[in-house]
Amino acid sequence: MANILIDRERCKGCGLCVTACPKRILELDSAAFNNKGYSPALCIDQGLCIACAACGRMCPDLAIEVTK
Repeated sequence: MANILIDRERCKGCGLCVTACPKRILELDSAAFNNKGYSPALCIDQGLCIACAACGRMCPDLAIEVTK
């Protein structure tokens, strides 16, 4: 099973990971803000992750790590 680790404090909420995910399991967390005031990315269903790591490759802040 794959695991997506998102460093919510590094995330600036650009949404590139959301558009890169082929399974559409990432979204911006509109209910929370990090210390910089951004809505960070959030995985809504870890079980559907196929560990392609497209989200991590797209992240300009290196805030996403995908493990198996």
